[in-house]
Amino acid sequence: MSYSLEICANSIQSALNAQTGGASRIEFCDNILEGGTTPSYGAIKQVVEHLTIPVFVLIRPRGGDFVYSDEEFAAMKDDIQFCKEIGCRGIVTGILKADGTVDVQRTTKLVELAKPLQLTFHRAFDDCVNMDQSLEDIIQLGFDRILTSGGKPTAFEAISTLSELVKKADNRIKIVPGSGITETNIIDIATATGAEEFHTTAKTLRQGVHYSMFNDETIVQTDTEKVRAISKILNSLDSLV
Repeated sequence: MSYSLEICANSIQSALNAQTGGASRIEFCDNILEGGTTPSYGAIKQVVEHLTIPVFVLIRPRGGDFVYSDEEFAAMKDDIQFCKEIGCRGIVTGILKADGTVDVQRTTKLVELAKPLQLTFHRAFDDCVNMDQSLEDIIQLGFDRILTSGGKPTAFEAISTLSELVKKADNRIKIVPGSGITETNIIDIATATGAEEFHTTAKTLRQGVHYSMFNDETIVQTDTEKVRAISKILNSLDSLV
């Protein structure tokens, strides 16, 4: 077994910090406090040009639910096309119906458009009314991974569910635990779930260099040392397997 660490990076600097810390790849997004949305074309271009590790881009037109209008769906397709042209290695996306099931028809179109990029179905999975059925739907759609916190606020709270998902996936798709993963709980999550890939922001808060009376100058940014600490633990687990 070989473990890997994906870092959710919300800026060009966060992406660089993740790479320096030893991340296996990044999920690049904007508006991380809303759960993430698709970054600008310029930001995606800069990250792809400056990183040597794989860049997966979040394809999500807004925060909130995962039921999208025709116009939002069209924007998602445009964003995927750009990611293919610019050299991204994968996309992270997901569409649900209002009843909490996977929107197979629309998602199929995204999958076909994205080929041959790697595909991750994001935490919309945690909003599905039936995880077992949604797991099978996503496998049939051709996704490579599902990012999930097991339907709980954090992965640590859902260790038993994540373990069951890994077993049900049965090597047909990778289950990637995410949310609240740190250097203090990664060993427990890794050993208990049987997962091979993990996702975290490894974030810190820093103050901006210029005070603004109109905006909160606090910046959310990936912390290189936190990434390095988690990577070191996963590398040590690799050597024990």
